[in-house]
Amino acid sequence: MHQAADFQRELDNILFYWATRAVDTADGGFYGCLDAYDAVVPGAPKGAVLNARILWTFAAACNHAPNPVRLALARRAYDYIRQHFVDPEFGGVYWTVDAHGAPLDTKKQVYALAFTIYGLAEYYRASGDAGALELAQAQYRTIEAHSFDAAQGGYLEAFARDWQPLADLRLSAKDANEKKTMNTHLHVLEAYANLYRAWPDAGLGQQIRALLGVFDAHIIDPGTHHLRLFFDENWASKSAVVSYGHDIEAAWLLLEAAEVLHDEALIARFQHLALPMAVAAAEGLDADGGLSYELEPGHLVREKHWWVQAEALVGFLNAYQLSGDSKFMDQFEGVWKFTQAYILDQQGGEWVWGVEADHARMAGQDKAGLWKCPYHNGRACLEILRRSA
Repeated sequence: MHQAADFQRELDNILFYWATRAVDTADGGFYGCLDAYDAVVPGAPKGAVLNARILWTFAAACNHAPNPVRLALARRAYDYIRQHFVDPEFGGVYWTVDAHGAPLDTKKQVYALAFTIYGLAEYYRASGDAGALELAQAQYRTIEAHSFDAAQGGYLEAFARDWQPLADLRLSAKDANEKKTMNTHLHVLEAYANLYRAWPDAGLGQQIRALLGVFDAHIIDPGTHHLRLFFDENWASKSAVVSYGHDIEAAWLLLEAAEVLHDEALIARFQHLALPMAVAAAEGLDADGGLSYELEPGHLVREKHWWVQAEALVGFLNAYQLSGDSKFMDQFEGVWKFTQAYILDQQGGEWVWGVEADHARMAGQDKAGLWKCPYHNGRACLEILRRSA
């Protein structure tokens, strides 16, 4: 692919930013937050998701091209997670620790456990460190012991530190307070698929297969091919919001999970679904080439977030590779041109959180934080390089 050099350069830029800006030399690990203009936010909490995503990104870069400096940064993230985020008493990982590494928000958000597995499995593949694989397996068994819904299928969203019920299950303030979510299921699936690459356990494979079945039966709307986002424990849908970024992310991640299992029937099924899911996501494409954030009932949110553009790059490229239909390549090209023009921070480095419909930078958002990380954009670069090799 003619853009391969662009994406290698962009991957190097992203990794350089995190290697030079985000390392916390005073308190260990990585800073909890960098503001929109790359300044460290003193005393910011450190999030499990951010640290697991940093771990995954540097490990995945090493699996793409071995590099001792990047492996050392992955090791730094691994050591910090193991020492500060893993709960030695009840299992799982804390949602946040304070700037010095002491437990802060000790709830057990299954989404965070999933990303921890995702990062640990990638680090094991990069380093061969058996301890990382053992810790990933322990997190998997913890999810299965406490979150798996044996009666209705799927996974419950969140728990107190000791795995007792929790009144507020939400990942973030914008989410619905429901017992099951598309988002957590997508990332449990992604994590389990990555763990299976390192540890092809029969029980793990069975749970990946079951998760794919949950997406097919409950989460993908058979009429619109958008994802349903929030559910009660019995899979009654509780939201009419459309998330274009998740639509296009799932279009390729579900197929990847089927491919990990080497199940031809499942692969065929999710190849078949990837195209209408990409078409559904493309309903959110704007005239400027960028993919809008979401559709609320009666209102299109035309913000363009960094992670949505990153997932759109992979999802539309995947659809083109499956179909040969040039419209998907045009969409890929359009998103990349938009991203280069408005999302890449040519002065400060990395990608901005997002821009408004008029392309003004979204106010009050950070460059690194509980959610802003090198995973979506770093992974997009790695995935495009892999697909263009």
